[in-house]
Amino acid sequence: MTELLVTLLGLAVLVVGAEAMVRGAVDLALRARISPLVIGLTVVSMGTSAPELLVSLMAALKGTPAIAIGNVVGSNIVNISLILGLAVLIFPIEVDRDARRIHWPVMMAVSLLFWWLFNDNLIARWEGLMFLVAMICYVGWMVWSSRRSALSRAHEPPRMAWWKAVLLLVAGIAALTKGSEWFVDGGVGLARLGGVSEQLIGVTVIAFGTSVPELVTSLVAAYRKQPDISLGNLVGSNVFNLLGIIGVTASVHPIAASHDSFRIDLIAMLITALVLYPLMRFGQRMGRWQGGILVAAYLAYLALVLARG
Repeated sequence: MTELLVTLLGLAVLVVGAEAMVRGAVDLALRARISPLVIGLTVVSMGTSAPELLVSLMAALKGTPAIAIGNVVGSNIVNISLILGLAVLIFPIEVDRDARRIHWPVMMAVSLLFWWLFNDNLIARWEGLMFLVAMICYVGWMVWSSRRSALSRAHEPPRMAWWKAVLLLVAGIAALTKGSEWFVDGGVGLARLGGVSEQLIGVTVIAFGTSVPELVTSLVAAYRKQPDISLGNLVGSNVFNLLGIIGVTASVHPIAASHDSFRIDLIAMLITALVLYPLMRFGQRMGRWQGGILVAAYLAYLALVLARG
């Protein structure tokens, strides 16, 4: 019972912290006059991916690398299948051309690179540093190109004083730090009590729990007619999960885990990323039937994972 309460408390603190961090970060980004798509791909995706970063880092430092890998891979599957699927089921969205022509190929390439590097059962420190350099270059290029675009001059003004935005950002980071520690401790405790493998907990419960900020953010963005933030948040989160989270975690503590034990999950991650492209291309709008396909794909994956045990 204690482990369950700690897990739920950690999840609650993660969600509150992510909400505060995103609100502050988005307001600061608006001051820099960055386009909505780039805000979604950078500031919002990094903010909503902060739980995954802290959970994976804590898991690696606590000697449970299977949770670190499972959390990232599972979150990437959840983001594109379940969360994007639910978002467009409720609020169909238009697809930005750059999301399809530029940022989807980046997500696909990074997913393939991670799969290839993990073949030797280890993400070494130098590979983590390489991921971080790639992440910095990707974000830097997006911000630079957005600020050069005339479209970046036409978004809403900041909604709060700069000091309030900074305060929300700092408070959010503090809440995320503590929430992630509680969430990992509770999750590992539940796994051991129930005789469930850490890998299974990582790719299901923890992966979904740390993706709750992405779900809430995407639904709110779609409801407010901000499809660039909704889609950009999820595509950006997947890129950040691999380049940023795996990069930081492996740089601090090399991640050693069995590639074979994650074979199904890695294939599912690649398939969901691949399937997204034709769904974005069809009619240049993602509606309820695309959402239904994505949610059904997640349910099929979940059934397979549960059957595997």
